[in-house]
Amino acid sequence: MLAANTALSLKKRLLHPAVKPLLFLLCLLPVVWLIYRVASNGAGANPQEYLIRATGDWTLRFICIVLAVTPLRTITNTPQLARFRRMLGLFVYFYVVVHLLSYSWFDMGFDVPDIAKDIAKRPFILVGFSAFMLLTPLAATSFNAAIKALGVKRWQLLHKLVYVVSGLGLLHFFWMRAGKNNFAEVFVYAAIIALLLAWRVQQFLKKKKLQPIKNGGQSLSN
Repeated sequence: MLAANTALSLKKRLLHPAVKPLLFLLCLLPVVWLIYRVASNGAGANPQEYLIRATGDWTLRFICIVLAVTPLRTITNTPQLARFRRMLGLFVYFYVVVHLLSYSWFDMGFDVPDIAKDIAKRPFILVGFSAFMLLTPLAATSFNAAIKALGVKRWQLLHKLVYVVSGLGLLHFFWMRAGKNNFAEVFVYAAIIALLLAWRVQQFLKKKKLQPIKNGGQSLSN
């Protein structure tokens, strides 16, 4: 009884108007912390590389958080969590933009021809840039007006690209770490993403299995 009351109280609190602004500030904390580290000389001997790598890491972390929303909402029976998914998705785009700008500025000096050559020359940069390009239409259509313009089914189909993006982001991270033969974090992210995608596959197969039963029930009742 106490657990049920606690769960109900938590669900009500998630609907409080202050929760979204609080979440927004929490999502900004990583970039504020990174800027502070760089400004206070706490980012090591190469702060530019630190900023590029760290913003990439946070992009991947936010992808994992976004992918975790639906399983967490379903398993805990907390539909209120869905109201935060759009904001979290936009923060994925925010961090990938900061990551791209950091690379373009610190590594390439905003030299567009050199950036284009680097993307074509280095596969892991090409993969990362491809993920950014796929995320762009998702961020651009993360609004009610876009859902109405596209229609719900086409909008949902478009936003399934997040699964492709998660794979590309993971591959980009793998190739980047391959240079130093350091795969520990890669395996952690791979395990998290694999688990979250496996849950979706399991749910899809479960629905497909139940579909004939429902259809059969409808035909009998008719």
